[in-house]
Amino acid sequence: MTPPPADTAAAMIRPAPLRKDSKVNRDLLRVMEGFSFGWFTLLNVSVAFMLAAGGVWIYQVYKGLGIAGYAHPVFWGAYIVTFVFWVGIAHAGTLISAILYLFRAKWRNAINRGAEAMTVFAVLTAAQFLGIHVGRIWKSYFILPYPNQRALWVNFKSPLLWDTFAISTYATISILFLYVGLVPDLAIARDRATGWRKALYSVLSLGWQGTSKQWKAHNRTVLHLSGLATPLVLSVHSVVSWDFAMSIVPGWHATIFAPYFVAGAIFSGFAMVLTMMIPVRRIFGLEAYITDYHFENMSRFLLLTSIIVGYAYAAEYFMAWYSGVEAEQTAFWLRAFGPYWISTWVMILCNAVAPQILWFKKVRTHVPTLFVLSVIINIGMWFERYVIIIGGLSREYDPAVWGIYTPSWAELIIVAGSFGFFCHFFLLFLKLFPVVAIAEVKEIEIHAKEHPGEHWDHAHTYGEIH
Repeated sequence: MTPPPADTAAAMIRPAPLRKDSKVNRDLLRVMEGFSFGWFTLLNVSVAFMLAAGGVWIYQVYKGLGIAGYAHPVFWGAYIVTFVFWVGIAHAGTLISAILYLFRAKWRNAINRGAEAMTVFAVLTAAQFLGIHVGRIWKSYFILPYPNQRALWVNFKSPLLWDTFAISTYATISILFLYVGLVPDLAIARDRATGWRKALYSVLSLGWQGTSKQWKAHNRTVLHLSGLATPLVLSVHSVVSWDFAMSIVPGWHATIFAPYFVAGAIFSGFAMVLTMMIPVRRIFGLEAYITDYHFENMSRFLLLTSIIVGYAYAAEYFMAWYSGVEAEQTAFWLRAFGPYWISTWVMILCNAVAPQILWFKKVRTHVPTLFVLSVIINIGMWFERYVIIIGGLSREYDPAVWGIYTPSWAELIIVAGSFGFFCHFFLLFLKLFPVVAIAEVKEIEIHAKEHPGEHWDHAHTYGEIH
């Protein structure tokens, strides 16, 4: 059946989402209660990674960037590789929340909250590497365009400034999108909480009572934020790709970089959503809300973007050969058979070959296989950025200045710490806020009850809840 128009969907105002006795409320708010052994163990591991990375970073500030693996001509190393990786991870949240919302894809409702939270934490993780990469963190204010008495101004030709604008804009919209969507659920949590949690949720819920006027304002706000956030999916990672494409480095100076990076970002972002949400579903018993139907739809996105990324890999090699430019041909030959050949083939196998098993429905609905595949894709996408950045810089035009870059122990620990930082805040989010959008799930549940014969999107998906 054709989905209802936007104004009809906005008019579906009802007090039902605030029923305190709802099974949906109890099931989804239960995730925030108590501290399981597995959750506590993961939290401690993430803290250990963060502390180790923080100690190494302080040591790096004291000793200087000499402890990193930088060697002429490679001065964009693992830090920039990981920066681009985390910016890519952040894209799935905006795509699921904004674009799929505009297309009325209701299957997004069970996973959009987790994806939005991951977007915010991934952007915050990526932003740190701008300061870590430049070394002198106390001079980071030089990349911010603000008036000052010294009449200094930023260098608008610097990729660092482009990234600053992209990250700050993306972080602002992502935080607003997450918070606005949380307001109705915070009111539900407020009505069931006690102590400091009740006080916290009372402040954050902004006096939400679920009136028709409030729902109308809420739906309009989400719609407008979706319209603002949608261009960011294309623009933010396009800006990051121009950090490379605007140069004349062989393998970088290509018009394909913007769509190539955007497709890769959505690819890696969806893989990370699967990596995080599959354990959440299993540990907290949310199989009735995060169903195989959701994972199958996400798998289809993975398959689509994998094909696009694989096509981009082939197009790069074809254009290098077809161009007849010796520097381009040499750069891509060395990618596949030079000193970084292992990274290149890991990238190709993980990103273009392994996801092809998703053509089979049994694989798309087999959760353990999806989890393993999502981890493989995340590994492959990190190596993709490694191949592009390190392979391009280490083999430019003049063989006399070619060099070999190997990440140092300090860089590897800080990169591992970024994963600890990301997981740490996601684990805290699980215990402070609903990881599944309660009000949106209940909207589907109510529609399924009122229209049992309809198959509007996946209204039947939550049938087992009741």
